Amino acid sequence: MSLKENVICTFCGCLCDDINVEVENEGITNLKRACANGRSKILGYDENRVESPQIRKNGELTKVSLEEAVEKTAEILKESKFPLIYGLSSTETDAQKLAVELAEVIGATIDNTASVCHGPTILGIQNSGAPECTLGEVKNRADLIIFWGCNPAEAHTRHPTRYSVIPEGMFVKGRKDREVINVDVRETNTSKMSDTFIRVEPGKDYELLSALRASVKGHDIGDVAGVSSDTIKELTEKMKGCKFGVIYFGLGLSLSLGMHMNVLAALELVRDLNDYTKFSINPMRGHFNVTGANKVMTWLTGYPFAVNFSRGYPIYGPGEFTALDVLRRGECDSALIIASDPIAHFPAQASKHLEKIPTIVIDPKVNATTSVADVVIPSAIAGIECGGIAYRMDGIPLELKPFIESDVSSDKEILAKIIEKAKE
Repeated sequence: MSLKENVICTFCGCLCDDINVEVENEGITNLKRACANGRSKILGYDENRVESPQIRKNGELTKVSLEEAVEKTAEILKESKFPLIYGLSSTETDAQKLAVELAEVIGATIDNTASVCHGPTILGIQNSGAPECTLGEVKNRADLIIFWGCNPAEAHTRHPTRYSVIPEGMFVKGRKDREVINVDVRETNTSKMSDTFIRVEPGKDYELLSALRASVKGHDIGDVAGVSSDTIKELTEKMKGCKFGVIYFGLGLSLSLGMHMNVLAALELVRDLNDYTKFSINPMRGHFNVTGANKVMTWLTGYPFAVNFSRGYPIYGPGEFTALDVLRRGECDSALIIASDPIAHFPAQASKHLEKIPTIVIDPKVNATTSVADVVIPSAIAGIECGGIAYRMDGIPLELKPFIESDVSSDKEILAKIIEKAKE
């Protein structure tokens, strides 16, 4: 038996890097420190695996060699007039870089899963900029934590225990020195661990954030968005009076009515608060490397998602080149899905078009999209069977440490083969 220490959990954007895994005969015998979500992913890594490369022949997926599957993939993509590449948020950065290179080679549209979650967050940041900070800064310095439209108690289980609520930092001595506030449309487990719960009317986040901005600047505000005038004044005083505050927000803010304007209002509130104290804001990112997908695409193209290469250079088009919209309008004539499952998550209209066109899936697991694909290529699981780099939700790059040996090719290796064939 061997003990693998300080392994990184690749479930969510927290990328907890203190996991201990006991491995014996290439199987996991014990796992320490991981949350329930992380345990499920790590312990179940070998379940529902795609067993071999497959190509659909006469309506049935048939086992083939990796070389044949790669050649068929390159053939489909090269013959397409408007190919789509989508996913990328559950793989490592080298694979993401090669996916962008492939998009440029074949003149494809490339998009990542941020377009259906924190895309509005990115649009808001592009308008205003974001006074962000690291998780370590929050642990060591923040005495006011505001969770807005998110539920880390269930979605990012170790975020409160490692970084934001409970841990003892250099200048904040644990939970007793922190004020925790939850703003949401309904009570959740995060509300239960908070000192104060503020219920905002659904779709009224923008109004409440605007009221808080006015209150911070000294204006008297009445009841707004179901929140009383007294509560708004009290929250304003706490925000202006803290030593270091941070707002963590989720899809309850970025995908509710107003979308990127909600995020922009939150960013501007934080900017206003920095006239009085130190305040930061960070999105709660879901997929373990969706932050990396945005960063890699920005390095290489100048844009974080929804990029089109049909003219030979990158064109940015949220709403035009986002995967959901391209599929919904029936514009793409082939699709390469990498480390994602759009059939399980996209609306019916988009999913039906994906079923109609030649679709290639590169993924370790059998999922709803592999069931309709024309080519399925199994890959190693990043962070478990192969290494690489992933970006934590606060933008810090971490090196993934694989702990299970596998002869399955990684996403990076598969994409390199596809690019080689596509260039022929």
